Amino acid sequence: MSDPTNIINIEEENTESPKSKKARDFSGQDLKRQSSQAKRKDTKQNIMNGVGCGHLEEAIPIFIAAPCEKVIAGENNAYITLGRDRPADRLSGCGGKGDTQAGAIDLVVGRGDNQKPQAVDPKTDRPSFVNNDFINDSARIYISQKTNIDDNFGIADGSLGNQKTRSGIGIKADAVRIIGRDGIQLVTRTDPKNSMGVKSEEDIGGIDLIAGNDSSKLEPLVKGDSLIAAINQIVRHINDLNGVVDGMLMIQQDFNEALQSHWHFSPFFGAPTSASPTVEWQGLLCSINHLTKTKSDLYNHKKNLKAFKFNFLKKGGKKYICSRYNNVN
Repeated sequence: MSDPTNIINIEEENTESPKSKKARDFSGQDLKRQSSQAKRKDTKQNIMNGVGCGHLEEAIPIFIAAPCEKVIAGENNAYITLGRDRPADRLSGCGGKGDTQAGAIDLVVGRGDNQKPQAVDPKTDRPSFVNNDFINDSARIYISQKTNIDDNFGIADGSLGNQKTRSGIGIKADAVRIIGRDGIQLVTRTDPKNSMGVKSEEDIGGIDLIAGNDSSKLEPLVKGDSLIAAINQIVRHINDLNGVVDGMLMIQQDFNEALQSHWHFSPFFGAPTSASPTVEWQGLLCSINHLTKTKSDLYNHKKNLKAFKFNFLKKGGKKYICSRYNNVN
């Protein structure tokens, strides 16, 4: 057996972002093939390896198929498996327990990809065998007649709880995009019974959007029209409060004017006294401030409320708080 330390792993430089995979990585193959590739590293045959979707030599582990499974395998780590529910080895899932009504279709690419595919064990140079691996396989669409879909993919319970022994579809990859040219609807509770013929629970199962697979701080979505109605009511109350303050200002202004020029009867022959110069001066300043500042502030407050309603609560506003396209019930 050749010394693996003398073999050159041919790994071409990745010109993409550091988070991307190498453009061409030929490591993980058996020592004989690595040696052959190293010898013809700069030859046309090696440079053109796989170009134009031609035959490509790369590390592909051997999938351990179960007796009940029909496996359609491509040349480059792509599989369609028709069998029964098994998220891992042949003893896992409903299929591993021997359950009936547990048919499954598994579409997967890149088996063992997250741990760098190995066609052989690097320590022994013997073939590397893999089972289904919902964590380390690169991308998967999994369809099962009966499965524990949340456990299989390690999904947080959310408000719906952990779904057990039900039909399920799981989609997993580094980047998932669902595209609808004419729109997308996520709909729950279309039928009175589930796939097991069991009557659906009374509560309608909703839709959870869980970032980071952490459901500990889930909160309900807000309905835009109801929120606008609530904010409009608050704006009306604030506007009414503005009127109350304006009314109080006018009453206070009348009182200030009376106090400013008030006088008393003198003990000397009942003659009226003169107004207090201090009160008279402060009263004049107070009246001026009320008219030039407080009254103006109340006017601007009303104007700002009006602008707020238009910008945030009207469809024509620049910062309209409701989505113009997406809806929730």
